[in-house]
Amino acid sequence: MNVDVIVVGAGPTGLMLAAELGLAGVRAVVVERLAQRGGQSKALGIQPRSAEALALRGLLEPLMDRAIQRVPGGHFAGLRLDYTAWDTRHPYSIGIPQGRVEALLEDRLGELGVQVLRGHEVTALSQDADAVEATLLGPAGEARLTARFLVGCDGGRSTVRELLGVGFPGLDGKLLSVVADITIADPDGAVPETWTLPVMTPDKTGKGYIAPIGDGVHRFLFYGAEQQRLSRDTPITEEEVQRALHNEFGPGVRLTGVRWASRFTDASRQVERYRHGRVLLAGDAAHIHSPMGGQGLNLGLQDAFNLGWKLAGEVAGWAPEGLLDTYHSERHPVGARVLANTRAQAVLIVHDEENLALRDIVEELVRVPEANRIVAGMISGLDVRYDLPGRRHDLLGRRVPDLDLVTPSGPGRVAELLRDGRALLLTTADESAFAEAAEPWSARVGRAHVQAELGADAVLVRPDGHVCWAGSVADVSGLTEALTLWAGAPTPADLPA
Repeated sequence: MNVDVIVVGAGPTGLMLAAELGLAGVRAVVVERLAQRGGQSKALGIQPRSAEALALRGLLEPLMDRAIQRVPGGHFAGLRLDYTAWDTRHPYSIGIPQGRVEALLEDRLGELGVQVLRGHEVTALSQDADAVEATLLGPAGEARLTARFLVGCDGGRSTVRELLGVGFPGLDGKLLSVVADITIADPDGAVPETWTLPVMTPDKTGKGYIAPIGDGVHRFLFYGAEQQRLSRDTPITEEEVQRALHNEFGPGVRLTGVRWASRFTDASRQVERYRHGRVLLAGDAAHIHSPMGGQGLNLGLQDAFNLGWKLAGEVAGWAPEGLLDTYHSERHPVGARVLANTRAQAVLIVHDEENLALRDIVEELVRVPEANRIVAGMISGLDVRYDLPGRRHDLLGRRVPDLDLVTPSGPGRVAELLRDGRALLLTTADESAFAEAAEPWSARVGRAHVQAELGADAVLVRPDGHVCWAGSVADVSGLTEALTLWAGAPTPADLPA
């Protein structure tokens, strides 16, 4: 074996996955076709659940140092959502270009000693019961790399998916839009100087959304009747961008340059299986959808966060049978739900009488606190609850809140206790009984006795921040079952003498 895991693609999904593997001591390498990171802004937002995941690894603070702005709440087809309906420290969207997220994650890989092999394209794959081999084409010619597993994180036009021969079923796009990084002259101040959530009320002439992304550059997204008459391959001219600017902001705004521009559709597709033997798919390689609600980058990050510790357990040899397969069973339904809600949002921005009537009703509904909470949880990712086995408890499968804690070593937070990438047992009562039960797993499960209201005497939290057991002192046997299920059998070295 050259390495344990080959990660194909150096976007946010691939880099996040490689960081999780590196944290667990897995020998991983990231293979990227491009020789250097692209200059396009691409995705622009971090949702609350992704902010929580980054906080669990100590990455949120350095990300905020690179962010442009925090925007309260979120939106559903431009309809405002209040994220404070959920118990989170981060009830906001974080405005940050994708390239800055990638730079942060690549810095973390450097700290962990994980190599990013740029300028190398995967041209062939083969696998057997023990390994997967990738053929790479790079500056020095062709080479072969062998690993225990390979993960395709190489985008919507995934080479890995194509080499596997995996279908990509779904819906073709109906709405054609343009995204561009531009510079402008705005003498009248018609363009907002700060980030705001988009207003997407349907208009016959089209709509546009603009946001400053630094160094005098703005991200401009627009769609309208003109775009629908063109093909996806039609070159984007400065005149087309200028017309869209005038339509949205008036004749005083003048385009001075186009750094990059691309057409995209609201196509939505998802592979039927995320795992194919020793090859797995994550991020846009596994699912694509329109950017409605700002969920795409986040869905990929959270795929990686779910997969990383499970793949590390498989490589290390402690993973119980079936653990790696839970990546598909847990994340495929989450991806399918995002595809569904983006399809629904696409309906609400089309200007015809039936759709306008529907939008008015939805707008009224999301003003109702209970309805706002449902939709806000969906878009933010805060409502994800995995269907986990075990004795039913209200916390089971849910994300653990980042509670303030008092521990024997002083005050702290749940997120701080999960930064090493291990599972975590939090106890509030009869610590000795729980500690005795968990001791054989001490190499893979951290423990903390805390003063906090957890909703149970003890809570077992997976490395991805989801509760996989919660119970009382009368259910210590249930804790042992959960530890075996999620942390594997204790090795002889872990057992008491």
